[in-house]
Amino acid sequence: MTQPDLAKRPDDVSSMFDRVSRGYDLTNDVLSLGVTPYWRMRTRRAIDPQPGTRILDVACGTGTVTRILADEGAEVTGLDFSHGMIGEAIERHGDHPNITFQQGDATQLPFDDNTFDVTTVSFGIRNVQEPKRALAEMLRVTKPGGRIVVCEFSHPTNGLVGWGYDTYMNVAMPTVVRLVSSDPEAYRYLFKSIQAWPDQRTFAGWLREVGYTDVAHRNLTYGIVALHRGTKPLG
Repeated sequence: MTQPDLAKRPDDVSSMFDRVSRGYDLTNDVLSLGVTPYWRMRTRRAIDPQPGTRILDVACGTGTVTRILADEGAEVTGLDFSHGMIGEAIERHGDHPNITFQQGDATQLPFDDNTFDVTTVSFGIRNVQEPKRALAEMLRVTKPGGRIVVCEFSHPTNGLVGWGYDTYMNVAMPTVVRLVSSDPEAYRYLFKSIQAWPDQRTFAGWLREVGYTDVAHRNLTYGIVALHRGTKPLG
């Protein structure tokens, strides 16, 4: 069985997510010690979905965030590279009148320029082989004046929290994964991808580099997760 590495070869990453799709949400809730719903809630508040708002949820996985946004009346398109994830999303939420799911590549979004009011990605941008290219694509399909919201693991801002977090990631979490996941190797890769991901300031720089303005971030859970946002210039 081919395992992805930090080169993030698309076929390997897609195959991994296909394998873990059915139990993905439950495993994440367990591994996060129940904090994941809080991170989703903060993402929803940052996006502030309104009836009729057009939103693109990139790397939507099983569609959990997609559904949260659609329940507020927004018209949401969920896109994921993994066939297994999209299949799971359709099975769970495919009958929702405000949701459309499709398989696609974050670095080559199959949408016209200036289509969406908001683009968002939760815990998926770090698994893209060319994240800056994906951010540029999200900018392209966003309407002028529209926004991006990215929720992603980051770097703890408190030294004591950072030590505890590293200890949990390297010592306790592998044991938990062996108990709750059918594919521990997949989560070994996911842990490495979190640890290798750049810090808040660096990622904010990427957003500015591809063209977003009014870039800012808010740390959640002492910086274990960061909520980034930016705006597409009107010009």
